[in-house]
Amino acid sequence: MQHLIHNTIQYNLATPVDFDPTKKYPLIIYLHGAGGRGHDLELPRYPYMMEEYIHKNDIPAMVAGPLCEYDNWFMCFSELIGFVRFASTMDNVDPDRVYLMGSSMGGYATWAMLMSTPELFAAAVPICGGGMAWNAYRMKDIPIWAFHGREDDDVSVNETLMMAAALERTNSAFRCTIYDGVGHNCWSLAMDKTRLQWLLEQHK
Repeated sequence: MQHLIHNTIQYNLATPVDFDPTKKYPLIIYLHGAGGRGHDLELPRYPYMMEEYIHKNDIPAMVAGPLCEYDNWFMCFSELIGFVRFASTMDNVDPDRVYLMGSSMGGYATWAMLMSTPELFAAAVPICGGGMAWNAYRMKDIPIWAFHGREDDDVSVNETLMMAAALERTNSAFRCTIYDGVGHNCWSLAMDKTRLQWLLEQHK
């Protein structure tokens, strides 16, 4: 995992096993939750686990994890948009296969990013977050698979259910999985081989 910086955004960057600098790869951008806030790139639990996963399973993808050094992603949202645009144009990134994932605080930022810059993403996985459901029409062309734990005491499952109700009317590629008996930490269930395979099958 490389520790890098673009303008004011620090980020981690992982490349696949047997990385070929002459090739283009899909890029997964992961937005961490509130527990990863700060100035230390070692703090966020993800995307380190995703790096381990893509290496263990020899998945040909890159992973970028920007760091939120503020109270929340919305305090640096314009900088985050700039980072996403930059990451989407890196030399080894396939611009038609840029994917967005985020959990909790990062789940809220994922929904907001999808509504702000839908043209950048081939697919997205927002986890235990929420957003402005009245803007769901802006995401009508993006394959989205949302996740939430029904017993979440930190972010109500209704946050995802409201987004789902809006998207199910406008987006035929939308999926939603609600885990019964699961609380806030549903990302350990949501981020598995099935989801990554689904992501990598999506193209703009």
